[in-house]
Amino acid sequence: MKTIYSPESKILCLWLRKQRELKGLTMREAAHLLGKPHSFIGKIEVGQRRLDVIEFIWYCRSLGFDPIEGIRQLYTEKHT
Repeated sequence: MKTIYSPESKILCLWLRKQRELKGLTMREAAHLLGKPHSFIGKIEVGQRRLDVIEFIWYCRSLGFDPIEGIRQLYTEKHT
């Protein structure tokens, strides 16, 4: 199975969307902060594009999320 279709990937995508929404950012605003088109955000949040570890850290830091919290969420949900 490709990791993009894994349950863990879905958990992480949902976490990223929730964090963006908690920050009150639209996809367009988040994309602007990242210097990317808004479709980039949409593809990540629906699981059409995955982030490697470095991209994940850059993404989280640029939008003001804690990447460690995202990993913790992934680990916690997968092991409960």
